[in-house]
Amino acid sequence: MIFAEIEHPEEYWEFHEELKQHLSQHFENVEHGLQADSWFWVFIEKNKVAIDTFSSMKHQVKSADPGSHVQHVISVLQEKYKVNVYSTPELEGHEDSL
Repeated sequence: MIFAEIEHPEEYWEFHEELKQHLSQHFENVEHGLQADSWFWVFIEKNKVAIDTFSSMKHQVKSADPGSHVQHVISVLQEKYKVNVYSTPELEGHEDSL
């Protein structure tokens, strides 16, 4: 599910390093990559929050499950960036609506 999208004026590949530094200052376990798309995985206990550009030119905050882990990542992002939080999470293309 997509919970939010980060507003940034740069192209996602130009923004990747700055976002990596910000996330790394706040979370111990962050994986990332930049190849055709920009992606981050933030691990909080047993939960994973993805921040990626797979379905948008802007970084989107995603998780398989809603919860405080998602809000924690969004709050950290909001400390530095404008984040558009969706009132209702959107399904990704591969997710089925029930």
